[in-house]
Amino acid sequence: MTNRLPQRSLCLIRHGETSANRDGIIAGRLDVPLTDTGRRQARDLRLVTWDTPIAVFSSPMARAQETCRLGFPDQAFLVNADLRERDWGVFEGRPLSEQPPRDSHPPQGERWPDMIDRVATAIATCCAEAGERLPVIVCHSGVIRALRILSGQGSHSPRPANAIPIHFTWTGTAHQEIQHAS
Repeated sequence: MTNRLPQRSLCLIRHGETSANRDGIIAGRLDVPLTDTGRRQARDLRLVTWDTPIAVFSSPMARAQETCRLGFPDQAFLVNADLRERDWGVFEGRPLSEQPPRDSHPPQGERWPDMIDRVATAIATCCAEAGERLPVIVCHSGVIRALRILSGQGSHSPRPANAIPIHFTWTGTAHQEIQHAS
């Protein structure tokens, strides 16, 4: 897929661990809470040193917004509805082992190509709203996977770790993914 992202660097962070992550449940659009571990992971984001001024954005899901509040307590953040996780339809709340292939269309759920388009729009909006600052986007595993596809990476990438910044650095010709040391 051709790179459909703005030609600039950005950073994505998956929210802290949730009860669904811990229990191996498909959460998607379910608004599941952070665990104590997830809150600690979010607070640890305070230790990240940013080389440039940042603009923080969040999914509307409570787990992402709580991660923002705990990880960036002195930083205002903007909520972008298109950063929400994928709707897995009838699979919501079921064991992760039952999750259908990502490129399938789950009954009553969101088509993968539609999510990729939605994420492309959200990323472009966040980058524009960030101005000269580095966009730091707190979101979900599915959003990060969609961004990987948008940046020209393969579709079968590993699940991103919770609350670890993933930089997509613009090299002048492509986005290079660099994960922060945990």
